[in-house]
This record gives sequence, C-alpha cells and structure tokens, in this order.
Amino acid sequence: MTSPASKTIKLGLIGDNISRSKSPRLHRTAGQLAGLDVTYDRLIPKDMGLSFDDVFAQAQSGGFCGINVTYPYKELVTSKVTVADPLVRAIGAVNTVVFDADGPKGFNTDYTGFMHAYRAVRGAQNPGIVCLIGTGGVGKAVAFGLGALKAQTIRCVDLDPTKADALADALRALGSDTTVETSTDAIQAAKGADGLINCTPLGMVGIGGTALPAEAMQGASWAFDAVYTPVDTQFLQDAVQASLTVISGYELFFGQGLDAWKIFTGVEIDPSDLRNAIQGEEV
Repeated sequence: MTSPASKTIKLGLIGDNISRSKSPRLHRTAGQLAGLDVTYDRLIPKDMGLSFDDVFAQAQSGGFCGINVTYPYKELVTSKVTVADPLVRAIGAVNTVVFDADGPKGFNTDYTGFMHAYRAVRGAQNPGIVCLIGTGGVGKAVAFGLGALKAQTIRCVDLDPTKADALADALRALGSDTTVETSTDAIQAAKGADGLINCTPLGMVGIGGTALPAEAMQGASWAFDAVYTPVDTQFLQDAVQASLTVISGYELFFGQGLDAWKIFTGVEIDPSDLRNAIQGEEV
C-alpha cells in the first residue's frame, strides 16, 4: 500500500480490449479529490507487442505502485503474486496488484464490488437460484459473492466443463448451504432461475452479442451483467424487456474501483463525491 506523499502515484490496467475502460478516469479523479498526483495508464499487451509476463514485469520495475488486471489475465496473474486472503486464494483470480518492496501482493475487489452492487439494488433479498454464465476470473469472484449472499443455488455455466467443475468444487469446499450445479448449456440452466448473470465478455464494445437469448429470460426476477462498456448491453436490454430488476456492470466497476483505490493508497474518499465526479464521463 502506498503512503500518500508528494510523489506521483503511478497506477495502470493490464487487459485486452480496454480502450473504453473508465478505470483511468476513476482513479485519476480519486486522486484529484484526495489532493494526490495520480497517473493511470492502459497497458494492452498486444498493442505493446509484448506478452502479459513482459508487461507485468515492466510495470513492476517501472515505478508503478500498483495495477488492476482484467480480462483475460485475472487467473494468470495469480502465479505472480502473494495472496494473503484465503478467500481470494480460493477464488483463484486477482484483479488488483500492489508492488511492495517484498514482492507483488494480489487482491480481488470484484468479489466485494459485486456484493456492494447487488445489495445496492436488491437489499437483503436472497439471490435465489442463479444462472451464472462464464466461470473465468470475474465469474469466480461473482460466484463467491453469491455464496456470501447465501444464494439458494448457483448454476455454473461454461462451454468448458472443466472450468465450471473447478469453480463448483471451490464453492462446495466453503461448506455452505448453497447448492452448486454445473452446465454447458446457458438456456437450460436459465430455466427456473431467479437470477441471470453474464460474466463472459459477450456484449463488450468490440465483441458484441449476448450470453443468453431474450426468450430464455422469461420468468426470472433479476439480472446482472459484468460488462459495463457499454453499460446498456443487449443482455440487460433484453432483461428490462422481460421485466427483470437490472443490476448494471457499472455498479461492479464502481465498487471494485473504490475498493482498489483504498488498497492502492489507503486514502478514504467519499463514494458519492467520486460517483458524481465521474458519472457520465466517457474515457
């Protein structure tokens, strides 16, 4: 964790397809609100002509205080960091890294960010039976969030059954009352579900599409899309048409970003002030 000082706090984001990410705006604005000099760079391996390993090493040796990590590197980065939190080790994905003198430390603020987003919209309501599509980095974090929210059932859906099974095993190891199932068929898994969640990159700017056909949403109560660029994804548009309560990926973005800021700097800022300062800004 960086102690606030007059020096520049150098931060960044490593990921693919992040040209529209709002993370630079969030952290630079947080710095302005806190009276700190903050930079935040987009680090896209293929655009830099480098591997993820090379970009990570450059950030570590290049004076960065910390980095965020996004798709598709959240699982890969776990081998490069020390993770103190046993829950984050169980999740098996890291989205926030701090470069300490004794080595890089890994954290996961997607987990806490999702819980904040869910509670902000649905309060204390139980998630019920949830169809979770996509069991990669963010899917793992959201699944553990659902477990902490005491969801009745989590149906882990992935085209790769080994990934879905691995997540299911990790969730069952928690020893909670939540039932965990796996499937490779999102439409089938959505039948009878209360909640529908997209944790795939489908719907992102530059990728498009949706993880679930509109007709498969009928009968559910709520939907969440981890994608936030754009905020109004096809998945969420279809959910609105089906009269579901919608939780935007922007809420996860904001929650995980705020938690990451605290990890990077240790500086408290007012969430309302930050939200108002960045709301509606396109970066």
